[in-house]
Amino acid sequence: MSTIDLHGKTWAEALSDFIDFYNRIAAPGRASAPSLDVVHGYGSSGVGGVLRKRFRAFLEKYPNSLQYQHGEDVDGNAGHTLVLPMKRLPDTGGLLAEQVWEYCENPRTVAKITGRFRRYGDPQVQQAIRTLQKQGRLRLVTKGRFKEYLAA
Repeated sequence: MSTIDLHGKTWAEALSDFIDFYNRIAAPGRASAPSLDVVHGYGSSGVGGVLRKRFRAFLEKYPNSLQYQHGEDVDGNAGHTLVLPMKRLPDTGGLLAEQVWEYCENPRTVAKITGRFRRYGDPQVQQAIRTLQKQGRLRLVTKGRFKEYLAA
């Protein structure tokens, strides 16, 4: 079993580190991928940490790529999650594009989009917008004097 510790990281850092680590383990050509022990911590508030909640919500989106078990169901420790890789996950650039696309369900200006996803940095957010436009999944609409993006 391989272990990755995400303590002390922001969600963006933790997600990027996890996906890189996961995709190395789930690389094509490997006979079988070992299970992963992802240590995210329980959270200091006593009601579960941000990393734990976001990480588990992220895992729920990929039932065809992985299986997982909550640590509390395995050994009573809610500070980790066991993950069994089945196939590679999309890289973080692809994930950002998906988040931008979901956010643009209602028309949004570039300023709103970059503000919402500022933790990724403006260049990456703008690249995600361009990628979505090229794919035909995001279109530019004019609302009064504002130019906004809307998911197609």
